[in-house]
Amino acid sequence: MDHPNVVKLVDVFEDERHWCLVMELMEGGELFDQILEKDHFLESEARDLIKSIVDAIDYCHKQGIVHRDIKPENLLLSSKELGIASLKIADFGLARLLSGESLAQTTCGTPGYVAPEVLMQKPYSKECDFWSIGVVAFILLSGSPPFYEEDNFALFE
Repeated sequence: MDHPNVVKLVDVFEDERHWCLVMELMEGGELFDQILEKDHFLESEARDLIKSIVDAIDYCHKQGIVHRDIKPENLLLSSKELGIASLKIADFGLARLLSGESLAQTTCGTPGYVAPEVLMQKPYSKECDFWSIGVVAFILLSGSPPFYEEDNFALFE
C-alpha cells in the first residue's frame, strides 16, 4: 500500500520458523500513549488526526481492504512532537479483502471499538471502520471512551 497515512512495509525476511516484517520507523509511538499523556486533545488537533485516519481508510476501502481493528494502539506517530508528526495506520492483522458488495461475517476487533453490526454477528462491510474512527474521535476530544465496562459481556450489551 502506498499512502502517506499507512505505515510502509520495507522488507520481509523469513527462516524456517519466523517471518520478520521490517516497517518504517515511527518514532512517536502509538497514539494511545499520547492520549494517556495529554488527557484530551484540542478540536483542531483531533480534527487533523481524524482526517489522516479517514484519508487512509478511504484509500484502503478503495483497494477493497477493510481494516477491522482501528484503535489508538494501531495508529502510529512519526514523531513525539504532535504538531509535526504524521499519523499512520498500522497492524493489518485483522484486515480483509472485500470485493464489490461482498460482506464480512467474522466477529473480530477490539472491545469498545467494534461496530454494533459486528457484535450482533450480522454481515457487515467497510463501514465498520468508520464506527471505530468515531470512537477514536470521541476519545481524542473527551479523554475517555464512549463505552466502558470492566466485563466484556456488559460492554457488548
